[in-house]
Amino acid sequence: MISLQKFAHSRISWLVLLLSAVTLELSALFFQYGMKLDPCVMCIYQRVAVLGLGMAGIVGLIAPSFRPLRIVAAAIWGVSAVWGLKLAIGLNQLQQDPSPFATCSFTPDFPKWFQLHDWLPSMFMPTGMCSDIPWTFLSITMAQWMIVIFATYLFALALYIWPILRRAK
Repeated sequence: MISLQKFAHSRISWLVLLLSAVTLELSALFFQYGMKLDPCVMCIYQRVAVLGLGMAGIVGLIAPSFRPLRIVAAAIWGVSAVWGLKLAIGLNQLQQDPSPFATCSFTPDFPKWFQLHDWLPSMFMPTGMCSDIPWTFLSITMAQWMIVIFATYLFALALYIWPILRRAK
C-alpha cells in the first residue's frame, strides 16, 4: 500500500493518465482522418470525456503532493470516466438494437459557453450516424472497446482512490 501511495503522489502516475488520454484522442483523430471513419455525436461526447481524463492528469501533474489538488484531479477523473462509460454503453445499445425512433442528434448539445464544435470543428463536429458500426477489432465494436477503456479507467481510480486521498507521510 505504501508504494501504491507513493506512486499516486508522484508526477509519473498523473503523467500516465494524461498520456493515455492523449493517446486515445490521437487514435480518435487517426480513425477519423486516417481511416476516414465519421464520428457520431456520441463519439464526440466520448472525446470530451477523454479530454476530461486528460485534464485530470494535468491537474494532478501540477502538484501531486498537494492533497486538495489530488482530490480535485480524482473527482475530474471519476466524473469523466463515469460519463464516458455511460455514453459508451448508450452508444453500444443504439448500435446493437437500432430503432428508427431512437436516433442521435447531428450537432452536439454543448452549453453556450462551451461550443467545442464551433471552436474546433475538425475534432468536435460529428459527421457520422450513431447506429453505424464502421469498425471492429476482434469482433468487438469501437463502442464496446470504449466500454472496456472507460471501465478500466474506473477500475484504476478505484485502486488509487484511497492512496490519492491519503495524506503524504
